[in-house]
Amino acid sequence: MFDADVGEDVLSALITLLLLVLAIACFVGGWLAPELVALLAAGLLMATGVLTPTEALAGFGSPALITLVGLFVLSNGLLHSGALDRLRELLASPRIRNPSQLMLVLGFVVAPISGFIPNTPIVAILLPVVQGWCQRRGISPSRVLMPLSFATLIGGTITLIGTSTSLLASDLVTRLGYGSYGLFSFTAIGIPVWLIGACYLVIAGRFLPDRGDQRDDNLQALSRDGYLTEVVIPTLSPLCGVTLYASRLQRRFDVDVLDVHRDGQRLQPPLAQLRLQASDRLLLRCSRQELLRLQQDRMVDLAGTLLAEELPHIRHTEVLVPSGSFLAGATLCELRFRQRFNATVLAVNRANSTLRDRLGRVVLREGDMLLLQAPLDALRGLQQASDLVVLDQLDDDLPSTHRKGLAISVMLAVLLLAGFKVMPLVAAVLVGVAVLVIGNCLDAGTALRSIRWDLYLLLGGLYSFSVALQKTGLADQAASSLLTLLQHSSAFGALLVIYAITLVATELLSNAAAVALVLPIAAAVATGLEQQPMLFATAVVFAASQSFLSPIGYQTNLMVYAPGRYHFLDFFRFGWPLSLAYTLMVPILLLNLS
Repeated sequence: MFDADVGEDVLSALITLLLLVLAIACFVGGWLAPELVALLAAGLLMATGVLTPTEALAGFGSPALITLVGLFVLSNGLLHSGALDRLRELLASPRIRNPSQLMLVLGFVVAPISGFIPNTPIVAILLPVVQGWCQRRGISPSRVLMPLSFATLIGGTITLIGTSTSLLASDLVTRLGYGSYGLFSFTAIGIPVWLIGACYLVIAGRFLPDRGDQRDDNLQALSRDGYLTEVVIPTLSPLCGVTLYASRLQRRFDVDVLDVHRDGQRLQPPLAQLRLQASDRLLLRCSRQELLRLQQDRMVDLAGTLLAEELPHIRHTEVLVPSGSFLAGATLCELRFRQRFNATVLAVNRANSTLRDRLGRVVLREGDMLLLQAPLDALRGLQQASDLVVLDQLDDDLPSTHRKGLAISVMLAVLLLAGFKVMPLVAAVLVGVAVLVIGNCLDAGTALRSIRWDLYLLLGGLYSFSVALQKTGLADQAASSLLTLLQHSSAFGALLVIYAITLVATELLSNAAAVALVLPIAAAVATGLEQQPMLFATAVVFAASQSFLSPIGYQTNLMVYAPGRYHFLDFFRFGWPLSLAYTLMVPILLLNLS
């Protein structure tokens, strides 16, 4: 019986280790969405008997994840009620005349706000403002967008609710029996981390590269290369009397009809069922090769190039596919993008390359930047959605003061109730959400749409890995190996190693994966060294929350990657001094301030 039990334990450990290696390979390779990898791993851990369903799914109902869900709703109420309008006005102010002054605002104003509001929506709402500031000043976005992302990271550890990694860590240490974090448990360390990071942005911001502004370049290139072309339908064209849908221009020739003019008047969309006539003038998105095929088949004749300024009713703008967007992983054709959003994709910018051909078949990815042509009303509708981030300011002033006072009051009440321990954080957040919905600051549908379900699924799935590492003894075995290396090290040296390991795991995998995998090991190492486990757990939280070395380490870095025209190594060049400073500084702060 004993041997059978031992064999079963060994088998469970091997299965867990195999699944862990496969999951890491998927995270690094990017073959599947991270949340799908986490869900698949949780399912396989149950299917193989390593975990019971109760153990594997416990994370989905944990207080940390419920708190995170509520925080997304609260932050959406703040953002859409106009609570950050003053901040947007400050960033757009004519008093900010150069990047150095903007760095001061990002480091000392935007950063601490991210300690109370999740950083992804902050970057989403401020991106168009900063882009507009760059355009008015003639400054390359690459000089300021990376600091925008970094600012939200350095301020996120001021409180427990600043990052999802902090909440996940709080749940894990509670389950492991080491205690729990309060709302301001990180503040003593978080404030020095914020101030040093803010000073770094101000001092080192001048060394960021100047990549220029690609917006006009994109439009000019499309026009110059024939991707935006005006044609006229000749009298004997096969298109005469045929609807655009029946002509199958997009499928047969990879052509998008952007606009139709007849007798000097623009015909209103939808255009799919419009019957074409001789002398109709069409604005097409197509390559020179496809245009030549159309001419050879005598379908169209050239009529010159229609420039953007000749279409006052149409706007060209860039939008970003943010992390967690439902658009990622699908093609434009599958999404019926034009019908859904009343907008046409002219080009897709990805990793400093521009895709223009066969756009209907391009599988969208998080971080893709789309060049759109659409009516102004359609773009205003996109501004209200969370699945695309419009990178242009469509209006000079964006008044949105609906229930601003209620949203601010609710957020302050949540912080006070949780901070003074009048009620648990999760209870304060849920009550706050209910007040926002009842007070008509948000309707129930908007509240549900504001939740980052991808992050919820990722954290819930990764929680099962953490449980499996503990249950199978793999965490203790890894801790024993580390203890052998660290047995003669000081507490500072051990914290330094744990911080470095977590930092590397964050850049290769994700911040959530780093916390779920490293925290149980770090706590076991602390116990073996007769140190406080919470001290080492806090080091893991700070290391996982400070991702400055690559654009894929954190979602806000990915959001500024394409708009800033950055190269992959730009993040490493600008971020390594700050990462090194934190690696040395955080262990010292932990030992002296905790």
